[in-house]
Amino acid sequence: MKSWKTSLAGILSAVVAALSLVAIPMLDSDPASVPNWGAAIAAVVAAVGLLMARDNDKSSEAVGAK
Repeated sequence: MKSWKTSLAGILSAVVAALSLVAIPMLDSDPASVPNWGAAIAAVVAAVGLLMARDNDKSSEAVGAK
């Protein structure tokens, strides 16, 4: 994990999205509540973007980019 700060942010945002947008609506006792799949997918895509990003304090040479 070359960019631990952005990787951690990506992992945490994916976990929060999964819990708040999918798991909680599925596990509550209200049958009218449904998971918000669109928002969950958007949040996971953003989390993947964070996982692929490079920390601001890393140079291209330090992380092996050409």
